[in-house]
Amino acid sequence: MTLKRSALFMPANNLRAILKAKTLACDAIILDLEDSIAPDKKVQARHSAKKEITEKGFAPRELAIRVNGLGTPWHKEDLAAFVSNSLNALVIPKAESPEEIRLLGDYMNQIGYPEQVRLWLMAETPLGVLNINALCQAHPRISTIFMGTSDLAKCLRVRQTPNRDGLVQALSTCVLAARAANLDILDGVCLDFTDSKLFKSQCVQGKTLGFDGKTLIHPSQIEICNQVFAPTEEDVARSQEIVLAFREAELKGEGLCVLNGTLIENLHLEEAKQILKLAETIQARLL
Repeated sequence: MTLKRSALFMPANNLRAILKAKTLACDAIILDLEDSIAPDKKVQARHSAKKEITEKGFAPRELAIRVNGLGTPWHKEDLAAFVSNSLNALVIPKAESPEEIRLLGDYMNQIGYPEQVRLWLMAETPLGVLNINALCQAHPRISTIFMGTSDLAKCLRVRQTPNRDGLVQALSTCVLAARAANLDILDGVCLDFTDSKLFKSQCVQGKTLGFDGKTLIHPSQIEICNQVFAPTEEDVARSQEIVLAFREAELKGEGLCVLNGTLIENLHLEEAKQILKLAETIQARLL
């Protein structure tokens, strides 16, 4: 299992921050060539990102590059720059057209990207959300969906309220599509990194909606994010009880059981196993 609790965006030309990122507890680092880089700095940022990837030191964190979007002057050169580098994924902003994503995945094959380099798609426009089911299934390289809540809120003309009321439908729609395609999905960023209470509430909301984790803009958000998106001690204890109870029921030739007055079926067993696997993966990271 690959951890996806916390994915930290950072400008690809901020070398000091990138060096620090190699010591942080986030599960993924995304070097950004898009929104955080001015047009006249994009080529320089690309070279800086390439150099830092070559230097390595990011493991066990996943490493991704957010390239400039389809149709921009920098997109193809961004793609070509990282073919031979050791990274886990390319992040594609403002994904909207399933056909364009299919062609992009095929192009990655043609120019020599290793099969294990995945596509992480950002759903951050109304059209991207409306097409999310087809986008999730557009190419075998796709493994993860990211919500771009800032751009999406702007496009939808909804206010960025603490409870994100205007975004809940879009968030849930994307979770549903990701799960149907067996993909991971991460919630969007919280721009106010000074308000830890607000950030935690959005993490809890995201977990409740079904997200695997959240994208971040500042290292101060990592600890809360990792904590919220990890199983609690109570989750682990309950899952262990379910596995044990179901094993005893199976020995008796039964396909379900009752645990503390609650009916336990195979679906609860699978959920418990998933929780225990996640907890084991997190524990292994800490060793």
